[in-house]
Amino acid sequence: MMSNPDRCRNVDDFRLLAKRRLPAPVFHYIDGAADDEVTYRRNTESFEACDLVPNVLAGVENVDMSVEVMGCKLDMPVFCSPTALQRLFHADGERGVGRAAEKFGTLFGVSSLSTVSLAEIGALTKGPKLFQFYFHKDRGLNQALIAKATAAQFDVLALTVDTITGGNRERDLKTGFSSPPRFTPSNVLSFALHPGWSLGMAFGEKFELVELKDFYSEGSREPISISGYFSSVLDQSMSWRDAENIRAQWSGAFCLKGVMSVEDAKKAVDIGADAIMVSNHGGRQLDGSRAPFDQIAEITDAVGDRIDVILDGGVRRGTHVLKALAAGAKACSGGRLYLYALAGAGQKGVEKTLSNLRDEIERDMKLMGVTDLAALNRDMLRYR
Repeated sequence: MMSNPDRCRNVDDFRLLAKRRLPAPVFHYIDGAADDEVTYRRNTESFEACDLVPNVLAGVENVDMSVEVMGCKLDMPVFCSPTALQRLFHADGERGVGRAAEKFGTLFGVSSLSTVSLAEIGALTKGPKLFQFYFHKDRGLNQALIAKATAAQFDVLALTVDTITGGNRERDLKTGFSSPPRFTPSNVLSFALHPGWSLGMAFGEKFELVELKDFYSEGSREPISISGYFSSVLDQSMSWRDAENIRAQWSGAFCLKGVMSVEDAKKAVDIGADAIMVSNHGGRQLDGSRAPFDQIAEITDAVGDRIDVILDGGVRRGTHVLKALAAGAKACSGGRLYLYALAGAGQKGVEKTLSNLRDEIERDMKLMGVTDLAALNRDMLRYR
């Protein structure tokens, strides 16, 4: 079994490394999705229904894979989508991911459910940063989060709009996963068989949701599933008016994460959003919903000239990124694509997976006969 991160050539290699290192409840939290996980699988499989048509003899000795998205200049067109609980997967947590993203000149997404403070992250990395904002019932918490992200000089605020209630994540129910982890008769053996992880959690830095602990005990002192957190603590009355009010409070770039329809994309433009992340939350919310890649073309046809459209989810290869950009996306992002690497090898793993993707994108651009991303277009795609 793969054990050396330097020998991990792709996301699937890091997935195996993460599975080896993590107790089953923690691994399946990363790896799992809602209901039958049809949408989760479709997120990546959708790319397979589309073929690339390359050009040749184009003089591709030097290629430029940089892109400007949400006002941030990125050295590569894929970035680290915000994900929760990162120190649960490896002690490096958000610190390691932030350093790796900065090293590769790409955007670092930080969740409201971060295990490191926004202030520390702001001081840690000067690279571009996105704060992913959950709309809580507690208005004081909402105001505090926006103020802290502003003080820490985050470049982008992304309001997540697809977690109005928790998805049915059956793997988490079977394994008893919670934040913080709790031992049950069904999972205690798995924790015992992973002493490195378990001892690190027991004697390492205290695990807590740093920005939420003073407002809610759930997630830091009282175990709760992430789906349960969404259903009990987030505000299910959130509306377009609320999104517009948040836009007015934030002075930087503003993004809606979780838009999947043309109608909602147009409303995002109307409220002054700078970007949308076309995302189904990694298949973890509404199973049976469309894959982001299946929606990119029609959404960018409708609003792509007025707003940055980002494909979020399902990306595993450089060719996936090129297909998304050829279909109209401005950039791509993903969570599992670097979480497996974080879980398997910490910051070093994240750097290796970003390096793998960067090398793939560069090589695939040359094989496509393009020297800059703007040259990608739908003439280079054929749908089966």
